[in-house]
Amino acid sequence: MKFSTRRDVDLAAEALFRAASNFHAIERMLVRRGATVRRLDDLAAPGVGMRWLIGFDWRGRHREVTAEVARLDAPELLVLNGTSDQFDLVIRMSVVALTRTKSRMIFETEARPRSMKARLMLQTAKLGKAQLDRKFGRRIGEFIADLASGAQAA
Repeated sequence: MKFSTRRDVDLAAEALFRAASNFHAIERMLVRRGATVRRLDDLAAPGVGMRWLIGFDWRGRHREVTAEVARLDAPELLVLNGTSDQFDLVIRMSVVALTRTKSRMIFETEARPRSMKARLMLQTAKLGKAQLDRKFGRRIGEFIADLASGAQAA
């Protein structure tokens, strides 16, 4: 199942990409929202191979996702691959410069089932895809607004 949204931000493309690839700030944001985040690599600089174990509660159960930076092409593309017990995830963030001070982030997420149970969950979720698309757009909009406000404050 795929979700995608695009948001325009009053921020230069390079600044928006720096904010989107500021993994330390994103780790703090996840912890503030109740997730547990543990770094699994020892890379000093942001780049391909960075890995995290992210734990969170969802629908009454504790879930864990292992996320890894698969591609980092500054200042326009960031791809994260994730794995959980039920799904394989791909998160793709693209930044496009619209003007010198305005840019667009295209945020795409794809979830692929790893089991028959996960496949059935996705089939059921497709029945409410329009509502899920709205929620996804709203949550990603909040995420990008947080990134942009952090970038403007820095």
